Amino acid sequence: MSADKKRLVVLTGAGMSAESGFKTFRDSGGLWETYSVEDVASIEGWYRNPELVTNFYNDLRTQLEQAQPNEGHKILAELENYFDVKIITQNVDNLHERAGSSCVIHLHGELTKVCSVNNTEKNFDIGYRRVEYGERNSDGELLRPFIVWFGEAVPLISKASELVRSADIFAVIGSSLVVYPAAGLVHDLRGSAKAFLIDPKEVSVPSGLKFEVIRETASKGVGIMRDKLLNAR
Repeated sequence: MSADKKRLVVLTGAGMSAESGFKTFRDSGGLWETYSVEDVASIEGWYRNPELVTNFYNDLRTQLEQAQPNEGHKILAELENYFDVKIITQNVDNLHERAGSSCVIHLHGELTKVCSVNNTEKNFDIGYRRVEYGERNSDGELLRPFIVWFGEAVPLISKASELVRSADIFAVIGSSLVVYPAAGLVHDLRGSAKAFLIDPKEVSVPSGLKFEVIRETASKGVGIMRDKLLNAR
């Protein structure tokens, strides 16, 4: 970490990408109204109907290719000029990277990657192309989306926890704080850290934690946070 830059750690959820034309799961009109979580976001669903799961993520990948980083993504990348910015995201899209952010931890996997069904460490990037059902990795194993499904371990949660503990400034953007273990990261925050919560909806924050709430969408809310941070420097 640069000695003259404070560390800004950001936790982003589905609301971060909602304005980018990338359909979220939980909101009205979201994917969970069309698909069952058990069918497309669990290992049981994969073994029950891998073709359905493969095509579901193929369609999401096509949608992601058309999506564009919104102003919120771009401002977070811009803030690297002033802060040591680390982003922890619950999102599987690559919009933070496309906006220019240089350090992004994907807790729930990455949509543009696939892996061997029995070894997620054997993963690689495929961009936005479709995966043919039955396609196999070089090790002969069936390819599956490189996504952390419900019920699976979250390999990067310890690294994320360390980053939150190191934060001088912490921001939660577009996360409902109901999906664990990501939601539990707020408990790793040091008492001396400045904390923001950006969301147009009301989000329940565990008692004892003090957040400055900005009740706006990601694009507008991150802009407000940027101005507050730069004016305080």
